[in-house]
Amino acid sequence: MPPRPLFLPLPPCLVCPAAAYAPLALPPGPPPRQSRLTVKDAARQREIPLRILLPAGAAPAPAVLFSHGLGGSAGGSAYLGEHWSRRGYATVYLQHPGSDEAVWKSAPPGSRRQALEAAASGPNLILRLGDVRAVLNQLEAWNRDPAHPLAGRLRMDQVGMSGHSFGALTTQGVSGQSFPVYGGRLTDPRIRAAVIMSPSAPRRGSAAGAFASVRIPWLLMTGTQDVASIGGATLESRLAVFPVLPAGGKYELVLDGAEHSAFTERAPRNPNHHRVILALATAFWDAWLRHDPAARVWLESPAPRALMEPADRWQSK
Repeated sequence: MPPRPLFLPLPPCLVCPAAAYAPLALPPGPPPRQSRLTVKDAARQREIPLRILLPAGAAPAPAVLFSHGLGGSAGGSAYLGEHWSRRGYATVYLQHPGSDEAVWKSAPPGSRRQALEAAASGPNLILRLGDVRAVLNQLEAWNRDPAHPLAGRLRMDQVGMSGHSFGALTTQGVSGQSFPVYGGRLTDPRIRAAVIMSPSAPRRGSAAGAFASVRIPWLLMTGTQDVASIGGATLESRLAVFPVLPAGGKYELVLDGAEHSAFTERAPRNPNHHRVILALATAFWDAWLRHDPAARVWLESPAPRALMEPADRWQSK
């Protein structure tokens, strides 16, 4: 199947007004089926644990990958996958050895911060980018294998990538950011859209240069208190990404008062934050993976503002 053009003009939408589209609504039916699998990347002598949530039924579903933050696991940010899978997406949580929960769990209590700081490294970022490619390769193979439980269940022409914090940087790296220090772009063309929670601009070099080659839709999410204790990314760094992105399918949400943990499974200080995150991310996937015109009309209408607090910021280009 040839790739679909990315940035098509919206058709006159006479049957799909924004008011009729409801990204938070969940269809009735059984819960998603969960499985735990492992990708074995022999070339890198690396094993990548996965947690996969499959929608009910047997129809092939778009695949959305999620990359955890520093010290996280494939079990984190469950609220996202539970909603996305109920909405018809196969959600694939990756776990990245070397920057996952084992880093701090295996360290003495007094050395855990030091261990995490050491794991927030360039070499681990490169390993993470390789993990995404290895997982996509394996998902394609499993999808073709009639003997595998995932046979025929994935739409590998409708793949989204998402992540938080170190996972956001991972997502940026496989979906369009340029890394001159590592030889340029490490983009995987199989990824068609990306949701990036707690993005960041590079510490060195030009942000405009780093993001000039982003060719797919990006949804950026951050908060006015989104500062992590490890990694050194400032709020200014997070807000520096959207202005330099090429126009076309680019969106930015800034939640007033949202801290770095607001995008994780931890209950945020403002419960509405998770509601807004789920609504916008779901509409974004529907618009740019499924090419649902009703979702895109909703996303680019005043409707998202109705879900937000007055001081939240929302823009697109």
